[in-house]
Amino acid sequence: MTEKIFDLYSLEEIKVEDPSLKRVINITPKLILKSHGRNVKSFEKTRINVVERLINLIGVPGHRGKKHKLIKSKSSGKYEKNARIILNALKIVEAKKKENPVQVLIRAVENSSPRDEITVIEYGGARYPQAVDISPIRRIALALRNLIHGASDKAFNKKATIAEALASEIIAASEKNNESFAIMKKNEAEKQADSAR
Repeated sequence: MTEKIFDLYSLEEIKVEDPSLKRVINITPKLILKSHGRNVKSFEKTRINVVERLINLIGVPGHRGKKHKLIKSKSSGKYEKNARIILNALKIVEAKKKENPVQVLIRAVENSSPRDEITVIEYGGARYPQAVDISPIRRIALALRNLIHGASDKAFNKKATIAEALASEIIAASEKNNESFAIMKKNEAEKQADSAR
């Protein structure tokens, strides 16, 4: 019997097209995706399944610029609640796209991971923006964070649930649709980097 995640989705035929992301997107099949926070050393994120990373980010989505958004009731620190949100989102993606939702998620992550961003360098007392390439691990982290932020924006004080919003965000990003928040943030980062070369 082939192992599936949550005994629902097989990961055997999942393909990562982007060669730079192949070794950092983990799609190892495990029945329960829960590493209990054991992978905390550098580069250990590459050992955590990409779906588990999404589950973890639902609880703590991260900073928006200089502000830290409050944790909302729908994304508490409860793993089971967060996992159920992701599983419901994957079911909606499967119903709409009629294919393995994990493959759609991988495609969305590949499409929405920025390749360049800007950093600030100080030279002669003045500060200048400088374009830099992004490491593959950071590319994945930014893509996943932007997917969650986009879903949160679409669901907060709206009729859509967080699972529905996340499903529509994943589908839009997988189709390179500019309505996706993650695709918009990627294009914005790459434009800023181009102007700072």
